[in-house]
Amino acid sequence: MAKKPKKQQQTGGTPATVALTAAGVTYTVHSYDHDPAHPSYGEEAAEAMGVSPDRVFKTLVADVDGALTVAVVPVAGQLDLKALAAAVGGKRAAMADPALAERTTGYVRGGISPLGQRRKLPTVLDVSASSHPTICVSAGRRGLEVELAPEDLAKLTEAVLAPVGRA
Repeated sequence: MAKKPKKQQQTGGTPATVALTAAGVTYTVHSYDHDPAHPSYGEEAAEAMGVSPDRVFKTLVADVDGALTVAVVPVAGQLDLKALAAAVGGKRAAMADPALAERTTGYVRGGISPLGQRRKLPTVLDVSASSHPTICVSAGRRGLEVELAPEDLAKLTEAVLAPVGRA
């Protein structure tokens, strides 16, 4: 006898899209075929959706003074770890262990969303997001993105807006 799928799977949602729907936020889902051989998840998403890489944001998990912290930065650039630490009042930041990031957020690497995480983490959204009417972030799995207003993302994640991305 086959296992009954989880409710989320029946509706086709991920924890990220479920959180957006529950909050009444307007968003668009973009789906594409993920290529495991592509060297960059974010650049692959931008190419597949035909969206400028400065509007597609990646979700990175860092360790700031022993506390996991989420940084959301454009895929066209990199995370400035010193700026991230400063944005949350910390001294030192380093990228988190990928396995720990996956366990804590409930998502797999390359599909970590800033929304609907298993455990809500402090979040910093790069200030460049404010210059776009909408941005794209992972919807919770590889090959699935959500497009939404950066203000909605900041509100739902209680994000601090700070210049944490660099070219």
